[in-house]
Amino acid sequence: MQSPLPPYEVLPTEVSMEEMPRSTTVVVEETQQQQQQPPPRDHLVWSLFTTLYGNFCCLGLLAFVFSVKSRDRKVLGDYSGALSYGSTAKYLNITALVINIVIVILVIVFVSLALAGVFSPRHPYGPYGYGST
Repeated sequence: MQSPLPPYEVLPTEVSMEEMPRSTTVVVEETQQQQQQPPPRDHLVWSLFTTLYGNFCCLGLLAFVFSVKSRDRKVLGDYSGALSYGSTAKYLNITALVINIVIVILVIVFVSLALAGVFSPRHPYGPYGYGST
């Protein structure tokens, strides 16, 4: 959106246009590399699923917040800020995923050991420790 034009003033008769300062216009051309570069990823869907299904220590919620910030930066055209927030969201998602995988493995191991009877008390000398009578 362009800013509105300043109000026009009538030049006095003793001033000519050649004496007035000229305005400067800067034209910025995008290079070939900038046009082909894809926008940074924000990992919003991944963060949403991490928030809903594996929100260990609120890492999923933090990843979701950083993903939304990344999307906002991308909409505003700040690609470096979007890249920074998106990479933070990605690392938070990876950390939450690894922690959730470790928790699932530990639960499976403990449940299988409990079902195998490893945690049941064994008394070699009877229930009171005096031997069988």
